[in-house]
Parts: sequence; structure tokens; C-alpha cells
Amino acid sequence: MTDASMSMDEIGKTRKPLAEFWKRFLRQKVALVALAFLVLLIGAAILAPWIAPYDPAAPDYVNVLQGPSAAHWAGTDTYGRDIFSRIIWGARISLTVGFLSVSLGALGGVGLGIVAGYYGGWTDSAVMRLCDLLLAFPGILLAIAVIAILGPGITNVIYAVAIFSIPVFARLARGTTLQLKRAVYVDAARAVGVGDGTIMLRHILPGTLPNVIVYFSMRIGTSILTAAALSFIGLGAQPPSPEWGAMLADGRTYMGVADHLTLFPGLAIFLTVLGFNLLGDGLRDALDPKLRMN
Repeated sequence: MTDASMSMDEIGKTRKPLAEFWKRFLRQKVALVALAFLVLLIGAAILAPWIAPYDPAAPDYVNVLQGPSAAHWAGTDTYGRDIFSRIIWGARISLTVGFLSVSLGALGGVGLGIVAGYYGGWTDSAVMRLCDLLLAFPGILLAIAVIAILGPGITNVIYAVAIFSIPVFARLARGTTLQLKRAVYVDAARAVGVGDGTIMLRHILPGTLPNVIVYFSMRIGTSILTAAALSFIGLGAQPPSPEWGAMLADGRTYMGVADHLTLFPGLAIFLTVLGFNLLGDGLRDALDPKLRMN
């Protein structure tokens, strides 16, 4: 067999699972709608300086607490700031917190989980007991404890959310690693002298990705919700930042008088979290080997 034919075979083997994944994913109509919404949201966040109709921090005391209108689609807040513009800019903050915190948590958790599952013994026990310790605290309480130590601010929120994301990623990666390290191809790689680091990176890590990708997408929604909760109680983004949770906190005093202050930021949080959860469900159905066999 020539090198050209070998390379074509390798390309075919790579494309076949990818094509099967897209074929299954395209059947998930709800997940596709969620993906389209999230793409639009991410695009709006990136293009916020150009598409937001007003400066999100500029007060307009002539139009204080105005309801939704043609000039202000979502109304104005207590300083006359345009709520629609603030929601668009707030998407930047919420999505950044979600992606960065979950990425850090996945990086640390998957690494720990693979090492624990591969080596076993005291390494496995130490890592799992640490995960048990972190999981003993409700996520929001653990995040509050981290913020209490580091201080309020959006950067510390990212660290706090990342820390309580680590244990679940570690457990996911460990469970898959315990199965894959007994696989024939792993034994073959070990027999020909391949190092442990290479085996974990090239043979075990790819096998953990389907579960990690599904949980990653769902965890982003949870992280956005947690960040909003922390901002709501004053531990996250600080004024005049247009973070969605902080906007809810500003508008709670005026509920019943100017409901639009809480309606639109709350709707933004709800739709975004729902979108990531539905996307995760669709990815799970497309990536789950058991469902693929049906």
C-alpha cells in the first residue's frame, strides 16, 4: 500500500465518525434552534460596539425609567441608560465568564481525572477525596467562599466558578479512563514502549472528549447563572458594569413599578441558560455511542 493510499484511508477514517456525528446532530431540531440562538448571541456580543444603539454606561436623566418604546426597545433604567444596549454588552461579560470559567475547570478537572484513573492507587484516592471535599459544598456556597477570600470582581468570579467545576470534570474523565486504560490498543502502545504521558494524551484523552464536550456545554449555562447570582448579591461584577445579574439587582427595588428593569435581563439569562442546556442535550444524543447504535 502506498503512502498516498494510507493517507487517504486515514482521512476517510477521520471523516467517517465526524460525518456520522453531524448526521445525528442535524436530526436534533431543538438543539439546532438553540445553536442558532447562541450563535446570534455570541455574534451580538462580539459586535456590541457597532450594533448597540446606545452607550451602555451613558446616563440620560430626561428618560429615566421609561418603558419599552421605539427609541428604547427594552426601556431605560434608573439612570436613563438603554436596557437593550446594556443587555447586548452584558452578553460579553456573561459569555466570557461562562467560557473561561468552564474552560479552566475542564482543563484542570480532565487532567486530574485522567491521571487519577490511569495510575490508580494513592494518586486516585487523593484526587477523588479532594473532589469529594469540593462536592460536599453546594456550588454557589463554594463560589461565595472563594469570593470572600479573593474579593469581589468579575475575574474572581471566573476563578470561583472554575474551582467548583473541577470535581465533576475530574469524575467524568476518571470514569472513562478506567475503561480505556484496559483497552487492547493501550496495552499494545505500552508494550512497544510508549510513555505514560503519550498514552494519556493520544489514546485516553480523545476517548474522554464526548462526555466532556456534552458537560462543557451544559456547564456554561450553569456558570452564567452562578455568575449572575453572585453579581445579584454584590459579589460579582460591580456597577456600572452591565452584567445581567447586577441589572436584576438594580431593578428589584422597582418591581411592580417598572417591571421591565428585571424582565429583560431575567429573560436574557433564562434563554441563554436554556440554549446551552438544549445544545448539550443534542450533543449528548449525537455523541452517545449507545444512542448511535439505535
